[in-house]
Amino acid sequence: MNIEQENFSVEVIYALPTQQKRVQVKVAPGTTCIEAVELSEMSNFFPDIDLENVKLGIFSRLVKHTEVLVPGQRVEIYRPLIADPKDVRRKRAEKAKDEGRINKITGAKI
Repeated sequence: MNIEQENFSVEVIYALPTQQKRVQVKVAPGTTCIEAVELSEMSNFFPDIDLENVKLGIFSRLVKHTEVLVPGQRVEIYRPLIADPKDVRRKRAEKAKDEGRINKITGAKI
């Protein structure tokens, strides 16, 4: 007996510092994350999204474009990082040392 699975809804979301867009799309079983993003037509609203290289996630977990969706999931489109977090922390620590807020030997706060 061959039971055909029904289409289901997933949400695709993209957020900028000043705005966000959420789109609900109906997908067939076996639909991948990138296919859902394409179906959402999010790139019509945000033309700067590079669908070839964009990073995607499901509930804050980084996923491959080819990951197959299941009902109830939310595909998140991630923006490229503006600054490397390691560099930001390093610069903040150097600034604190220069200002005398950190012990230069142990790194502990004074």
